[in-house]
Amino acid sequence: MGISRQELHDALASRHGEALQARFEAAAVAICGLGGLGSNIAVCLARAGVGRLHLIDFDTVEPTNLNRQQYAVSQLGRPKALALRETLLAIAPYCEIRADNVRISQDNFASLLEDDSIICEAFDGAEQKAMLVNGILERFPEKYLVAASGMAGIGSANAIKTRRITERFYLCGDGQSDVFAVPGLFAPRVMACAAHQAQTVLRILAGELDA
Repeated sequence: MGISRQELHDALASRHGEALQARFEAAAVAICGLGGLGSNIAVCLARAGVGRLHLIDFDTVEPTNLNRQQYAVSQLGRPKALALRETLLAIAPYCEIRADNVRISQDNFASLLEDDSIICEAFDGAEQKAMLVNGILERFPEKYLVAASGMAGIGSANAIKTRRITERFYLCGDGQSDVFAVPGLFAPRVMACAAHQAQTVLRILAGELDA
């Protein structure tokens, strides 16, 4: 391996500060849905040195994913959770990554997410989004939830915002553009929303809780 754990820690701490890097490395973050949002969130958090990432998705990598998601042509047909784990370990070899190739449902979300302190919702469908958000708010009010709403279309990325909905619930996006109603999913706009989500996670870990 080209870099030791201590060398990588020191490199990140030189950018983030020792105390903040220690917080990042102690964190456990779940990413629910590993498409355009989730795969980009995961890459951002891995690059920041977050210590434990929990990847959850039941889908496989398809050609239509390649315009905005963090997968390679060589990974086509592979489960997203396993392909993304491979990508992340190439970036952050000492990150502890749990990859679950499973569909999150009303029946299993609680057991899947019980060990994660921050949860990122990164689904496409409104029904699945609502299921997870409502479930987390009811079942795990002590956990932080960072969700997304609105990143479709060719509109300005400046419309992407982060709002603090409740004490531990944040919502990123433009709040309007539904993926199934507005044509087109473009990498820069999707990645802008994913970056908002990832930055919100890092700010939570830093104790900066405003939006």
